[in-house]
Amino acid sequence: MATTAPVHPVDEVPPVRHLAAFGLQHVLAMYAGAVAVPLIVGGAMKLPPADLAYLITADLLVCGIATLLQCVGFWRFGVRLPVMQGCTFAAVSPMVLIGTTGGGLPAIYGAVIVAGLAIVLLAPVFGRLLRFFPPLVTGTVILIIGVSLLPVAGNWAAGGAGAEDFGEPRNLALAAFVLVVVLGVQRFAPPFLSRTAVLAGMAAGLAVAVPFGFTDFGGVGDADWVGVSTPFHFGAPVFEASAIVSMLVVALVCMTETTGDLIAVGELTGRKTEPRPLADGLRADGLSTVLGGVFNTFPYTAYAQNVGLVGMTRVRSRWVVAAAGGMLVLLGLLPKLGAVVAAIPAPVLGGAGLVMFGTVAASGLRTLAQVDFRGNHNLTVVAVPVAVGMLPVGVPTVYDRFPDWFQTVMHSGISAGCLTAVALNLLFNHLPARAGSVGAEAGGLPDGGGEQRVEKPREEVV
Repeated sequence: MATTAPVHPVDEVPPVRHLAAFGLQHVLAMYAGAVAVPLIVGGAMKLPPADLAYLITADLLVCGIATLLQCVGFWRFGVRLPVMQGCTFAAVSPMVLIGTTGGGLPAIYGAVIVAGLAIVLLAPVFGRLLRFFPPLVTGTVILIIGVSLLPVAGNWAAGGAGAEDFGEPRNLALAAFVLVVVLGVQRFAPPFLSRTAVLAGMAAGLAVAVPFGFTDFGGVGDADWVGVSTPFHFGAPVFEASAIVSMLVVALVCMTETTGDLIAVGELTGRKTEPRPLADGLRADGLSTVLGGVFNTFPYTAYAQNVGLVGMTRVRSRWVVAAAGGMLVLLGLLPKLGAVVAAIPAPVLGGAGLVMFGTVAASGLRTLAQVDFRGNHNLTVVAVPVAVGMLPVGVPTVYDRFPDWFQTVMHSGISAGCLTAVALNLLFNHLPARAGSVGAEAGGLPDGGGEQRVEKPREEVV
């Protein structure tokens, strides 16, 4: 009898009830971040409430389409891994500057469309750079992604940045309650329920939050039942040179961050990210960004918080995240549903976020455990990028006096740390070892040894 080849966990299709529960977890994990970008940009431009609501529904719709494109894929678009897509925060400052200095939304969308096309064209180039990401670099980048997200969870747990009751003990108590429920369900519940620990924790937190006045569902009644985003709602795109240049810098940052996220998902799911799938994933990012410019929203990238959810739940199916993308499409077409999700209080998200983001950081440490740190400079290759990546997280204003393009790159701890890790790995492990140096004494790489090491990025060759 013929035997069928085993299906990789990434390609498994869970039952519908599991798809719904696991997919909803992913939506709840990324929702706050997804709607934050249109709120910040629209608020800075002083748009009326109706336009802000339109930006949010358009964003959710394209988030869903971008996620489906990345998970399901077609032709050479989509990495076909469990990856959630959302608006990138790296573009916020440049877009606010473009929108408030006379260009308005049409100039933003013109620059976004050009940036998306540039990402599509540059995707194969970035795909070939994957050989410069051995476990030493990938582990460092994944660690930086996780640690840089922890302040986000901290802000949520305290009530949300800018909240009037920020830091109130009751906010932190609610976040702690959600954290305890998540851990308890993960430890003691049956296998299926343990994988929905985040959903269970957030449901329990919401059940406590409503009677204690943490949230208000008044906005649900005011929201429309149906809302469809039409192309170029705010006018035809305007292509301004200065706006395009700044958005191209954002595109490079987004590609760097997405590369780190896709490598992290590959490590967590057991399907290593190879050059061609990486290029396909970046190409999908570019197409999603073009769609963002057409449908009145912004540049798109992989969301690291959902990488942590994949690692925590150990649910590796890309169809789960595709189901989440379908839910986002519904939220974008049905604003009333979006208003229900938006009513979830920040401390509930914070309690769950602490587990998810910490899981990403721990995954980076697990990857670094494969690396030999004896008699070489590998400890420096890890230490300096982590420090550079954490600098803008700990001191957000550290680069405020630098040029805009420099701020765009370095204000993202993920891109700053990733670039530093790649550069230091090349410096210490790919250049010929100098006689008498630590690497040479420990059998360091001779001339040409760096290239041999580059060609085997997934093996332990230190």
